[in-house]
Amino acid sequence: MGLIARRIEADGIPTLSMTSAFSITRSVNPPRAAFLDYPLGHTTGKALDPRLQRDIMVASLAAFQELAVPGAVKMLPFRWSDDDDWKREVMEGGDTRTERSAQPVYQCEADRRLARDAGECPTCVFL
Repeated sequence: MGLIARRIEADGIPTLSMTSAFSITRSVNPPRAAFLDYPLGHTTGKALDPRLQRDIMVASLAAFQELAVPGAVKMLPFRWSDDDDWKREVMEGGDTRTERSAQPVYQCEADRRLARDAGECPTCVFL
């Protein structure tokens, strides 16, 4: 994603990469990034917690104003749990993310209806 972000930025469109994989993010060096120390697949927060998701998005978007050096990474302050035991569980248990599918998956029925009613996404220029 860092390569794509740099190309989009070259066209004058600011980008922000959201990540839960710090070492990978540093190696691809996107123009700017927000790091959340959460399990992979939870880059914008915990499922069914819209308040947390909003707080994470607001903090992430602030990086556009706060990060002035290309390649900078904003470390978000949110914690997955009170301790870091989840990291050991992830490392020992492997990838527990939901299997990917070509079909959209929504958190709730209201999200599915909103997506359906919105129709085709005008910003999806790469599809």
